[in-house]
Amino acid sequence: MHKGSCLCGAVEYAIDAAIESATHCHCSQCRKGHGAAFASYANVRREHFRFTRGEDAVSEFQSSPGVTRTFCRHCGSNLQWFAERPYPEWLSVALGTLDTPLERIAQKHIHAESCASWYAIADDLPVEERH
Repeated sequence: MHKGSCLCGAVEYAIDAAIESATHCHCSQCRKGHGAAFASYANVRREHFRFTRGEDAVSEFQSSPGVTRTFCRHCGSNLQWFAERPYPEWLSVALGTLDTPLERIAQKHIHAESCASWYAIADDLPVEERH
């Protein structure tokens, strides 16, 4: 249903399910990993995600205990992240790597308390507060 790839094209993937929502994460790890004010992800069930090319070019980095981020080892494109807990059956795919169009979907900001000091959230999207 959706296809994506890294910047250099060495890695390609497919998502065999509809993408229903997106999160814009403002945590410091996502900001540093993406080099941007926030990272935008779609949460998909692992069973619906598959690499279709270049899986051998995918490297992993454990950014914190139980959290793994993947990227292309050739161009450095961030591809996804997943956590052992609390939702091991899910992974988050970096939306900027999608090659297929994505219709308007539900979106929200998360970890806004960690927002970059130089960025102001200026849209009407919901902001999920940390509990």
